[in-house]
Amino acid sequence: MSATGRAPKGNRLLQALPPGDWDLLAPHLVSTPLNLRDSLERPNRRIEEVCFPETGIASVVAEHPNGRSIEIGLVGCEGMTGSAVVLGSDRTPHATYMQVAGEGYRLPVARLRDVVTKSVTLHSLLLKYVQAFMVQTAHTAIANARGTLTERLARWLLMAHDRVPDDDLKLTHEFLSLMMAVRRPGVTEALQTLEDAGLIQCGRSRITVLDRKGIEKVAGAYYGIPEAEYRRLMR
Repeated sequence: MSATGRAPKGNRLLQALPPGDWDLLAPHLVSTPLNLRDSLERPNRRIEEVCFPETGIASVVAEHPNGRSIEIGLVGCEGMTGSAVVLGSDRTPHATYMQVAGEGYRLPVARLRDVVTKSVTLHSLLLKYVQAFMVQTAHTAIANARGTLTERLARWLLMAHDRVPDDDLKLTHEFLSLMMAVRRPGVTEALQTLEDAGLIQCGRSRITVLDRKGIEKVAGAYYGIPEAEYRRLMR
């Protein structure tokens, strides 16, 4: 990549960089496809690269010793993987992998650490993003503990919709059930509730958002606070 110029429009975090910080980072970014199920971080393994998605969605998943897993956060065009690295660590107990394919930029951790030592403003911006991501994971915990499955699903669809370029989400009921740690029939029933209300349309491995405002009403207070915090920190 060129060492100068403007950041690509696809990733909002890169777009938020001042020109000088972008010039430091750009020579080390490698454009790459992000395929479905690509592993970006493995539990308790050294993180070798961070990723800035332009399109697609990565799931951050907590894995319990009994074998059950649940999604605790999403990363898309608004941010980056590797929050543990930004905070000074080299690994995490969580897994991160692509659940919606796309494209993005990979950056070796060694290069990121080197660049961060040269720019206080870059480090500050990345820490602000990590704060926004931590707020997202906290509100995921609240939704999982207090929300109905339909409310949780509505929130998740809104978050996914925020990170894709159109109204189509390429997802299966099976994958949603895995992410929400519930049985597949429960997800199917919740999707049917939203579809019967005219808010979404379900097809084969695809969910189309028809009425976003309506979905927001279903999600209620479980959606919006992390998004507002991200806007406040990144403005």
